[in-house]
Amino acid sequence: MSLYGIFLNNSGRPIHKSGHYFFAYERHFGRFVGQPVIFLEIGAGNGGSSQMWKRWLGPLAKIVTIDINPVCQEYSDEQIFVRIGDQSDHGFLQSLIDEFGRPDAVLDDGSHQMTHVTETFDFLYERIVSNGVYMIEDMHTAYWPDYGGGRGDPRSMVERFKGMIDDLNADHVRDGTVSSSRFTEQTIAMTAYDSILVFEKAPIINKTMKMIGDDSLRVNY
Repeated sequence: MSLYGIFLNNSGRPIHKSGHYFFAYERHFGRFVGQPVIFLEIGAGNGGSSQMWKRWLGPLAKIVTIDINPVCQEYSDEQIFVRIGDQSDHGFLQSLIDEFGRPDAVLDDGSHQMTHVTETFDFLYERIVSNGVYMIEDMHTAYWPDYGGGRGDPRSMVERFKGMIDDLNADHVRDGTVSSSRFTEQTIAMTAYDSILVFEKAPIINKTMKMIGDDSLRVNY
């Protein structure tokens, strides 16, 4: 069954998701289905989403869910591991990596406060696996001042995302205004949807290889 089908047929704990999110979920997380993936979910909600991910990703997946509400501990089971802590606490995030290993996929559905979103991203993105996926949802909040955002506000993750497109392509900038960084080296794609931002990593060799196969396809830099 598709992830969206699982969502529509849910009869367990409530799941609160916008319907159009499932296009992005299935597109970016679909390659992990049936694999021994470490899926880090930030924000437990009512516990229904972790069950949805478990059912879709399969029995080899390890769902690690974090929340600040101790009540969420009751959502744990043999495949879902709930840990209580602040998503912007780097020490707490490191403890998750120490316990479970580097995540293959991260879904930030936590507080949606811009300070929390950026603190979490700055620590975790560098530490997910080399071909991992990092998704931040409900980014309509990036336009809301009460979440620390606003159109054009530099604190907004959406505004930051816009600038990071230049970082993604820094190797091709010839005027010296953008310098290549670890983000440039590690990131192969950035995708924006209505209320969702996605970052995809790839092994560095895949980005540094200038030519594969036919000489006629070479691009001269």
